[in-house]
Amino acid sequence: TQYLTFMLGSETFAVGILAIREIIEYAGVTPVPHMPPCISGVINLRGAAVPVLNLACRLERTPEPVGKRTCIVIIETAADGMNGAGQTEQMGIVVDAVSEVLEIPPSEIEPPPAFGARIRIDFIKGMGKIAGKFVVILDVNRILSIDEVAVVSAMQQDVMA
Repeated sequence: TQYLTFMLGSETFAVGILAIREIIEYAGVTPVPHMPPCISGVINLRGAAVPVLNLACRLERTPEPVGKRTCIVIIETAADGMNGAGQTEQMGIVVDAVSEVLEIPPSEIEPPPAFGARIRIDFIKGMGKIAGKFVVILDVNRILSIDEVAVVSAMQQDVMA
């Protein structure tokens, strides 16, 4: 029940700590041609190319400019697709600032709201209550689904054509 909290703009979000592999300083992300707009590119992480997703863009928000507190959070998720059963993959998410690791007891987590959320309901795992405020707990496996990101990007390109 521990969560890493971070900022996107003025909003606080959280991700289960067990999915987090590491937090690194934002450094050069290499763009990759023909990628969906919310994929910033890749980074070299100990010899492996790790895709980096701009989380603000994925959540349909305007990304903030890169600042001195901007970080890349490396997350491990279940691999997509039939060949990925039981496998994991790493992906980085760009966040404006990492806040802290908090313990949120299950009794303090509400289900996602049925309406009125400013992000897709299926991206929300729950709403954690911290010091009288709600923090959106994200479902990283849904947000970081490479298959879904590719499908959404293809649909957006079809609409623009």
